[in-house]
Amino acid sequence: MTAFASKPKVLLTRSIFPDVVDRLSKHFDVETNADDTSWSREELVARLQGKAGVFTTGVERIDAALLAQCSALKICANMTVGYNNFDLDAMSAAGVLGTNAPDVLTETTADLGFALLMATARRVAESEHFLRAGLWKRWSYDMFLGAEVHGSTLGIIGMGRIGQAIARRGALGFGMRVLYHNRSRLDAATEDQYNAHYVSKSELLQSADHVMLVMPYSAASHHTIGAAELALMKPTATLINIARGGIVDDAALAQALMDKRIAAAGLDVYEGEPVVHPELLKVPNVVLTPHIGSATAGARRAMANLAVDNLIGYLVSGTAITPLNTVKG
Repeated sequence: MTAFASKPKVLLTRSIFPDVVDRLSKHFDVETNADDTSWSREELVARLQGKAGVFTTGVERIDAALLAQCSALKICANMTVGYNNFDLDAMSAAGVLGTNAPDVLTETTADLGFALLMATARRVAESEHFLRAGLWKRWSYDMFLGAEVHGSTLGIIGMGRIGQAIARRGALGFGMRVLYHNRSRLDAATEDQYNAHYVSKSELLQSADHVMLVMPYSAASHHTIGAAELALMKPTATLINIARGGIVDDAALAQALMDKRIAAAGLDVYEGEPVVHPELLKVPNVVLTPHIGSATAGARRAMANLAVDNLIGYLVSGTAITPLNTVKG
């Protein structure tokens, strides 16, 4: 634990719940971002001077170049479960701890994933736009025919906490057969619980009616789904991405949707977000949401408070709750 002569200084990179700021202020000299401005890298570095801790939102890149300019920094606490904004090797070398916020958003994100699956399969967004445009004049037997969800085959790539929560909804709520692909196979009891079958990625893509991506982003997972993978999918299949932008080649997906090589897609994350590939905005058979997987008041508060717990735990008591790397004391 680092000893401080006065209250350690902590930076909040974005606006957050006032009561969360109050919690931090009891322990730290807090610099906030009340205007919720997206700072440039240069401004972030400037504001980190003299700060022992920083509350990050998962988009601020913490790497060797930044750390070399921020010698006082001891901990970076993400309020997200993802941490591809952290170069953990560089942070360990610089003696800076990284933390994230697992578990507290699992069920909320799984809810959004299944909502996107339902909306995509049943063409909810397309039909709503049709209605709002005043085009609905009469009933017809083939109007907005979608895909079955109940009793269909769900393919999940990434079977961690959120993937298993998706599997539970599919198997127990909708009688779905679950296929999954993961870095490691689940134990037999867990597979039985979710009616889940471990298969190769290619078999999953060829067999699933609905493919759900719930995997972390890394250099190895970049463009896990590209043109070749989309070509393996059924023309009636849907693709849902609630994981991270960059796991899907958005340009290849837009082309596959335009060519109707797959039926539809539902996306909550994008390459280069908040910018969305312009071709995705042109195709009707895609449901688009602005990275709202964890967007409930309860989940976001829990995420923020876990980040605060990590800052307090590490800077006050020397122990973080959800450390991502090891640093020498």
